[in-house]
Amino acid sequence: MSRVLVEARGVSKSFAVKGGAMQRTVGRVQAVDRVDLQVFEQESLGLVGESGCGKSTIGRLLLRLIQADAGEIVFDGRDITRLKEKELRSIRREMQIIFQDPFSSLDPRTPIGESIAEGLRVQGVPRDARRQRALEALELVGLEQYHYRRFPHEFSGGQRQRIGIARALAVKPRFLVCDEPVSALDVSIQSQILNLLKELQQNLQLTVLFIAHNLSVVEHLCDRIAVMYLGRVVEVGTREEIFESPHHPYTLALLSAIPVPDPNRVKRQILLPGEIPSPLHPPTGCSFHSRCPIVEMGICDREVPELAEVAGQPGHLASCHLRTGAHQHLGGRWARMGAGAG
Repeated sequence: MSRVLVEARGVSKSFAVKGGAMQRTVGRVQAVDRVDLQVFEQESLGLVGESGCGKSTIGRLLLRLIQADAGEIVFDGRDITRLKEKELRSIRREMQIIFQDPFSSLDPRTPIGESIAEGLRVQGVPRDARRQRALEALELVGLEQYHYRRFPHEFSGGQRQRIGIARALAVKPRFLVCDEPVSALDVSIQSQILNLLKELQQNLQLTVLFIAHNLSVVEHLCDRIAVMYLGRVVEVGTREEIFESPHHPYTLALLSAIPVPDPNRVKRQILLPGEIPSPLHPPTGCSFHSRCPIVEMGICDREVPELAEVAGQPGHLASCHLRTGAHQHLGGRWARMGAGAG
């Protein structure tokens, strides 16, 4: 295993919820709750979970686009959690982000060449060198040099996302956060962008955090996978460990929802009862216990399970009081719950 490049240590983040005519704070949403996460150098780590579980917040916390309430963010052995703006700017070129929406992430009044070169300007790169690097970035993502002076409205959604990728790569980063970069694109374009990202990650030896809710995409692109639920990481493992031997019931439920491209094959889909609890009032104990089919009341509803290593599988972590293989526990209990075929 390579050395750790980026690490979150006990990171938490909450956001104020305002209401009423005076817009006073009526509560706080716990978006990220004491998360520990490691991203190894030159690997691609997938971060998956349902919408609203805190995936994008984690990505922004690792880049210091937002400030953590508690915990530490470590980049290349250096704690960057409380660096001042001037100190932080010097390492910005090493960490970049590709945003989810290729339409709103570009300034409609600025030629795309200038948008790509903007980060270089902030870093003090001379004008001629900025233009040359921007042109190289355009070619790297499959666009032409004559596109440099064109405006965002002249491009399709897939081309705009290529521009976003070029902008992130122009400063030659080591760490790249991809925040659901294909979810806003047509299905016919998604595979092109995914293959481009995979090729760039290998050729440029990038370290990638790939945020997604589509497990099929993550399986295609990532070396390891971290699963989040309600602001917490509940399982981390290699692609093979997560897909072949999940040790958290929520992971198993996510895997059961992956469509199978075979009309003759019947797949049993695990249907979780109830709704995701409100992050304004998260449940005590294990955050998943109110929907879990193997819950042990008296333990799961009172004690927060530690994210700990699964016996016999170094590096495979699960946050479950019953972490002996979710797939070994669920057969009879799912049947009693009436889980249907998917």
